[in-house]
Amino acid sequence: MNKAFTRETDNDDDGDEPEAAAPLPPGQKNYITPGGHARLMAELDRLVSKERPETVGIVSWAAGNGDRSENGDYIYGKKRLREIDRRIRFLVRRLDIAEVVDAAGRDSDQVFFGATVTIAGGRGEQRKVSIVGIDETDAARGHISWISPMARALLKARAGDVVTLVTPAGPEEIEIIHVSYEPLAAGNDS
Repeated sequence: MNKAFTRETDNDDDGDEPEAAAPLPPGQKNYITPGGHARLMAELDRLVSKERPETVGIVSWAAGNGDRSENGDYIYGKKRLREIDRRIRFLVRRLDIAEVVDAAGRDSDQVFFGATVTIAGGRGEQRKVSIVGIDETDAARGHISWISPMARALLKARAGDVVTLVTPAGPEEIEIIHVSYEPLAAGNDS
């Protein structure tokens, strides 16, 4: 069989698979903070203006070297190009449906989207969590999605309230110590 009619690799994909991301609840909007929106826009800009053209250049150079079937630069470059294109499609779709919510400066002791909440668990340990969009979640930084069980338990509660969080280990009482609305620290998590 002629090599022109064979696949480049055994695990080659066509790139039509959706990007694995947290799904939005049916009928809900894709809320996002201004910082999260800026990070996604910066990632999209970097992919479109820098990474994709560089990868296209590498693939073009590698294709000009002759036999593509054993050309690692060509094979890897094509795979990387599919990954970049898939991520670009995902970012464009997410940004198209994003609704930027700027809660910074809000003067309220009630928990809404964009709040940074100091909570105390059943054992008295305190920690801060910020309620952000699903594309901004980062447990290490304390950024939880507004659709997460903890955020759902906290939403609309006020400082001083005790809410119940249902966990696999059983219900847990959480006390809301303080609620603030400040711009979230910029991170390099693109």
